[in-house]
Amino acid sequence: MIRVLLFLILILQFTKANDNWPDYRGPSHDGTVNESAVLPLEWSEEKNVKWKTAIHGRAWSSPVIWENQIWLTTATNDGKKLSGICINKNDGKITYDKLLFEIEEPQFAHKFNSYASPSPALEEGHAYLHWGSPGTACIDTKSLKTIWRRPDLKCDHFRGAGSSPFIYKNLIILTMDGADQQYLIALNKTNGKTVWRTDRSTDFKDLDANGKPKRDGDMRKCYATPIIARSNGRDLLISPGARAAWAYDPITGKEIWQFRYKNHSSASRSIFVNGLLYINSGYSVAELFAVKPEGTGDVTDSNKVWGTAGSTIPKKPSPLVHEGLLYICSDSGIASCLEASTGKEVWKERIGGNYSAALIRHKNRIYAFSEDGKGIVFSTGRTFKKLAENQLPDGFMASPAVSGNALFLRTKKDLYRIEEG
Repeated sequence: MIRVLLFLILILQFTKANDNWPDYRGPSHDGTVNESAVLPLEWSEEKNVKWKTAIHGRAWSSPVIWENQIWLTTATNDGKKLSGICINKNDGKITYDKLLFEIEEPQFAHKFNSYASPSPALEEGHAYLHWGSPGTACIDTKSLKTIWRRPDLKCDHFRGAGSSPFIYKNLIILTMDGADQQYLIALNKTNGKTVWRTDRSTDFKDLDANGKPKRDGDMRKCYATPIIARSNGRDLLISPGARAAWAYDPITGKEIWQFRYKNHSSASRSIFVNGLLYINSGYSVAELFAVKPEGTGDVTDSNKVWGTAGSTIPKKPSPLVHEGLLYICSDSGIASCLEASTGKEVWKERIGGNYSAALIRHKNRIYAFSEDGKGIVFSTGRTFKKLAENQLPDGFMASPAVSGNALFLRTKKDLYRIEEG
């Protein structure tokens, strides 16, 4: 009997863990959904909506989930008031809505961006909310009290912030790639104090007639969120920036290698699958690279496995890899399938609309969410097959979250729980 009870407790804990979506790309940081889920194929404003909750303000941050809590950030249109929101997963009721930062003179944010685009990160007992330079806060998810705040991290985001916080062991790692300075900073999760800070080693080589750096903000920016890749028995913090991607020691912040490219403002998140990194270079002419994670120093030539560029490569939507195939969706709505080991194109298909949200995969289905509210579902495999086309009002800038058998979709105005029945 004791063994049976212990087994049932382990099963319950495993099920709860699989119901969490603590990062905007899910628990594995690559958009993969738990295989035991049964997600809906079809939905609309009238079909398979369990609940719908209006979210005040204007914000593109993605929902994240821990047990019965859904956490979001939001901001007023002018960026002067920055709030954290928690919603009950079961009934959609708002249980926490608190103004955390007031900004007298907000930085400029491009109309395509928002003042609350970075997504929260969650772990047991804590929510980490981040708005870039304006502020970062840690909330106790049981008492809903603020544990610490950091409003003092300087960075001119130029077009608005976009990188989300990343949890690693006892650290919260933030990416601060702005027009004036570019750096990563790790904060102690317990008290918010700085553990390390590492400046990017990019030499932009753009001086004016007086020998001073030119202020070309776009060419210095990046919106990407880091991931961890394990290589040769150690963890590497992989962090794309402007004109290069870097590997760092996540404990100390020490730079280990850099992989150079020409582009900037990357928002698509890298993934690490079967020993290869898939890194997007960002704006100008978007490029996608497969890169080996080992080595030190400049690994641009030695570690590149393949690279491809062009109109089918995304600047914002993050990719997927499944069973040796790489799936991408361009900002302009071209879905493509490539061989993950070679970059060779298998198929491409225009699915319509413009895209910013990351792709997710559940079993043999891939879900893509457009800026005009479409939810396209197509199958994995070497032949394109569209399975469904769904529509909700307002459109998606945020990426989806999954918990249990439900999709949690944030449009520009509302949060939906989409579930069969």
